[in-house]
Amino acid sequence: MDVAELSPAQARERFRAGVRVPTAGWCRGWTQANLIAVPRWLRYELLLFAHHNPQACPVLDVGEPGAWSTALFSGDLRTDLPGYRLYRAGEAVADLDDVVAEWRDDLVPFLVGCSFTFEGALLAAGVPVRHLELGTNVPMYLTSVPCRPTPSLSGPLVVSMRPVPEELVETAVEVSGRYPMVHGAPVHVGDPAELGIADLASPDFGDPVDVRAGEVPLFWACGVTPQAVVMASGVEYAIGHLPGHMAILDARDEDYRSAS
Repeated sequence: MDVAELSPAQARERFRAGVRVPTAGWCRGWTQANLIAVPRWLRYELLLFAHHNPQACPVLDVGEPGAWSTALFSGDLRTDLPGYRLYRAGEAVADLDDVVAEWRDDLVPFLVGCSFTFEGALLAAGVPVRHLELGTNVPMYLTSVPCRPTPSLSGPLVVSMRPVPEELVETAVEVSGRYPMVHGAPVHVGDPAELGIADLASPDFGDPVDVRAGEVPLFWACGVTPQAVVMASGVEYAIGHLPGHMAILDARDEDYRSAS
């Protein structure tokens, strides 16, 4: 079966069985989300950080301490994503197929919006999405732009990049702007150096894609930002998804489309 035609439950079953791939293009019309699970003592501060940085960290759902499912994710957050990253003292120490053994009773899971949610709308508007064309992961970059900090959490904005034909830039901005709960419109259009990105061919996460003649790089705030903040802040323990390997929710993309 075409992975775009799978239901969230069918996709989770495949990931639980060992499929390890980026999820762009999976489960057409179903919302994907970033995972970050932090100790209970940090949960309210992470909510505050998200409030301070809503474009980078749009929280869609939060679980109870120790829970491995939420209202929007009826599967098992420990096994039903196609890849995980474990952090200790702000260091990424392991990439894992599942985190059953690593999941602690005090961990609070956050599900954060993902720009994959508006890619179907971009395609419907005639805007090409290069990483979908290539079947690769979206390129993501650490920037020199600091997020608004809280007492214990600080770090850089992470962005995802999609090259867009110059004549379709306005369309891409307008279409993605209809989805404010999943990053919305780009935070930057054009020169990557203005974000402190030295080389588009060397993303910090994901895979590079070419920017062709007549195209402009567009940069969207990215839900990997909380993982960059975990690293920059030296958080003692956290679990995230492997960037680009998302949680597929029991929610529809159109649930996050603004009515205006």
